Amino acid sequence: MGLERRLLYRSGFWEIARPRHPLTAGHILIRLSDPSTEFAQASASDWLFCHNLVRAALHDVLGANRYAVMFAHRWHPLGSAIGEPVAESSTPTFHLFGRWDGETTTPGAQLSLPAHRRPGEPDHDLEATDAAVREALRRRRPEAAVSSGPVAGGAVEPSIVPGPLVRAVHAGPRHTVFEPVRAVASVREILPAELLAMGATLAELPLNGGLSGFSCLALDSETAGTPLRVHALGRSAAEVVNPLENLLRLPEVSLALL
Repeated sequence: MGLERRLLYRSGFWEIARPRHPLTAGHILIRLSDPSTEFAQASASDWLFCHNLVRAALHDVLGANRYAVMFAHRWHPLGSAIGEPVAESSTPTFHLFGRWDGETTTPGAQLSLPAHRRPGEPDHDLEATDAAVREALRRRRPEAAVSSGPVAGGAVEPSIVPGPLVRAVHAGPRHTVFEPVRAVASVREILPAELLAMGATLAELPLNGGLSGFSCLALDSETAGTPLRVHALGRSAAEVVNPLENLLRLPEVSLALL
């Protein structure tokens, strides 16, 4: 299925859209409007605004109560793209997956298949859903703006203790996990400064051993006391094993996506 990308909402720097290849009704893009835009305080704040807005809209329309975010950094999914959504363009894009009770398919079930075998979500079923999501985005906008910091809505960002904002943990070969130093369980709780620190830490990961980029997955914590985690997997066109196939088998990942 090859649909046109359906714009649902445009903010200051980012646009919220239905992808051309939606894997579930809860699969939404947060896509940079201008690819040349620098990832800085203003665009980071606007990304958080859009993320919180999408979550609220999917909760209203589908009853979504769990979320995961996937994106590629310096990496373009190849071939069957097992474990990751197909790339629609080179524009920086984040794939958000909302999960809810009673869903008929799951992101993980779709991503476990080669790209050409994923049935996706029928367009005729999505038309009414997208109309409802668009309305929910419009209705929820003031609430999301207030909760997303000074750029989005004029709120004062909570103070944070000076020092490192993000820790990076080596989790295995070509596998790094980022965690906010502050107690954060969900992407919706991140501050713009912490989001920027994560981006800077990701950009500093070495591209050695033939690596060309990273496949990344951000998971809200499902367990009390466990922090938000962002998994970054080193990728190469010459790799013998797709690391996403192993990542999908991890308990915290399978719970979020499968």
